[in-house]
Amino acid sequence: MKKYGRTFHLPMSPGATSDDKIMPSLQGLMAPDLVVTEKMDGENTTLHSRGCHARSPDSRYHPSRDWLKAFAAGIFPQLAEDERIIGENLFARHAIAYDALPSYFLGFAWIIGDQIQPWDQTRARFESLAIQPVPTLYRGPYRPGLFEDLALSLDQHRQEGFVARTAEGFSESAMPERVGKYVRQGHVQTELHWMQAELIRNQLAGS
Repeated sequence: MKKYGRTFHLPMSPGATSDDKIMPSLQGLMAPDLVVTEKMDGENTTLHSRGCHARSPDSRYHPSRDWLKAFAAGIFPQLAEDERIIGENLFARHAIAYDALPSYFLGFAWIIGDQIQPWDQTRARFESLAIQPVPTLYRGPYRPGLFEDLALSLDQHRQEGFVARTAEGFSESAMPERVGKYVRQGHVQTELHWMQAELIRNQLAGS
């Protein structure tokens, strides 16, 4: 089991706390093909050939993970030993209430060995495994002011933020330069962690 790397905050992300890491520059994101996806308010989760685990492989039990384990049971037999799918477990409500999710698990990265795969191949792999991807907010070249414009377009009540990455693949060690997140200010409104609160289930589309 391998822990997924930390995503650094974009320099202009107002939701960064004293414990968070900030990208030193945007140089690595100044690419001709950039993908910006919605940052979902869930639990970072890895699917692998032997099952699944939350971001910390030694994380303790929580009932919100029961659905994810059942879902992963249909996925992990199809994964190679060095293959990992990273996504968000959205079964439990955190700070944002979702009422029309396409699935309780939304994928955002496909890793083989220590290489994060290109976005188009990632989408194709997700489709082959019947995994829904996180929503795409933008696909195209980097330009000055892009992230500021995307921040202004966020629904402050229904969206936590966004994650930008290069569409081409890169090594996990390059994540601090090739992936960055924006989290809006005031996203978390309570000091009570979601794992200590009453479990409230998010809703799927059509339910």
